[in-house]
Amino acid sequence: MFYHLFYEYLDINIFKYITFRGFYALLTAFFISLILGPYVINKLKVFQNKEGGYVRQDTPDWHQMKKHTPTMGGILILLSVLLSSLLWCRLDNLYVWLLIITFISFGIIGFLDDYKKIKDKKGLSSKAKFTMQLIVATAISFVLYTYPKFNSVLYFPFFKHLQIDLGIFYLFLMIFIIVGTSNAVNLTDGLDGLAIGPSLISVSTFAIFAYISGNAILSKYLIVPYVEGSGEIAVFLMALLGGGLGFLWFNSFPAEMFMGDAGSLSIGAVLGLTSIITKQELVLAIVGGIFVIETLSVIAQVGYYRFTGGKRLFKMAPIHHHFELHGIPEPKIVVRVWIISLLLSIIALSTLKIR
Repeated sequence: MFYHLFYEYLDINIFKYITFRGFYALLTAFFISLILGPYVINKLKVFQNKEGGYVRQDTPDWHQMKKHTPTMGGILILLSVLLSSLLWCRLDNLYVWLLIITFISFGIIGFLDDYKKIKDKKGLSSKAKFTMQLIVATAISFVLYTYPKFNSVLYFPFFKHLQIDLGIFYLFLMIFIIVGTSNAVNLTDGLDGLAIGPSLISVSTFAIFAYISGNAILSKYLIVPYVEGSGEIAVFLMALLGGGLGFLWFNSFPAEMFMGDAGSLSIGAVLGLTSIITKQELVLAIVGGIFVIETLSVIAQVGYYRFTGGKRLFKMAPIHHHFELHGIPEPKIVVRVWIISLLLSIIALSTLKIR
């Protein structure tokens, strides 16, 4: 809104710059989150305690002490990011609206799941949850696939000219990435600050990729795909970074609230869609390596359990609970995951020069 008001109508030049609007989108979302945080925590705490509290199943026994810590804290992220992005993003950009719609839609799916978990301790059925995710991801992917300025080419990091045009199969790849990343971030959300840390590092990394891919000069110099208009999504990602930092203010150990599915599903879906828009789908597997490891640990645990007739590969999955049961303190696990995520981000960014 500010772009259209101050630049297009009042001709204040500074509002045309993505970097300026991005930084202030971050600050706006952060302070909105910080101001609304105590109110949201109080309201969620009243509701959750009224229903007897809630803690995730398949967690170590001592997690029961967290049953009265309010979940659904993703509402705070959704509100702060939505308000900030509507203020600072260009609202005539298709990519921005696709991200906003994806963010809200997956947030609603997550909210419904969180709400039912608190009310009846079961949540949405896996089938219902997956079906809703699939419907949203398919609709978003189809709009993007049919957009004239977009292409179905898959680019490979570390290689200058290695690329494959997947044609119609790219549509299925997009759906897989959006739904898969959404659920991968959700699986990682099991300790105080565990999911939000790597999420913010990934968001920051893709904000850089978005800015470069939307800049004809920089993208040509760094030999990355130029995607006209994609630079604007950096403003949205900066808003998400600010909202996430505000949430982390309350989610750091010992957490005053958890993001729940409302936050994790929406952030994951945005990361997946961003990697598609910026044509960095494979780089997502690097920068989001923590989410990949967490997901693979669950797949390996289930597969090993069935193959061996009841034996476990890990003490508990996702793998962060395995480390907990080995006696590693929760804050230490979380900080180490952040460190690994930061190193993966550096590797991902290095692909800009190694081509």
